[in-house]
Amino acid sequence: MAQAVLSALGSPDAELSILVVDDPEIARLNLQYLGRVGPTNVIAFPMREGDHGDISPQLLGDVVISVDTARREAESSGISTWERFTHLLVHGVLHLFGWDHETSEAAGERMEEKTNELLKTLGMGPDRVFF
Repeated sequence: MAQAVLSALGSPDAELSILVVDDPEIARLNLQYLGRVGPTNVIAFPMREGDHGDISPQLLGDVVISVDTARREAESSGISTWERFTHLLVHGVLHLFGWDHETSEAAGERMEEKTNELLKTLGMGPDRVFF
């Protein structure tokens, strides 16, 4: 799925790592790196940012997904855990490419549209996406 997303974004040779963790681990990362308390569904750690972001442009960064949170969100939305996991993967990869839904409502809408476009590419409908 990640390879298909990278190809759809025009970067088939890009590299990223995907880490699947539980809620306690993502809560620890959330606090340590973002100063936020508690678990979250996905965190992206882009490698192309900062003073040395151009050293290895093919290395995008890391996407960390909490399978516990993905499972809960899937159950509450009536979708499969795999479907929710895929949504979170797309969301995290977009963050590695610089997309950000927190800067403004318009940016959030653009990111949601791009997410839906990518989910269609993966053969998934956009009607159940939420972030």
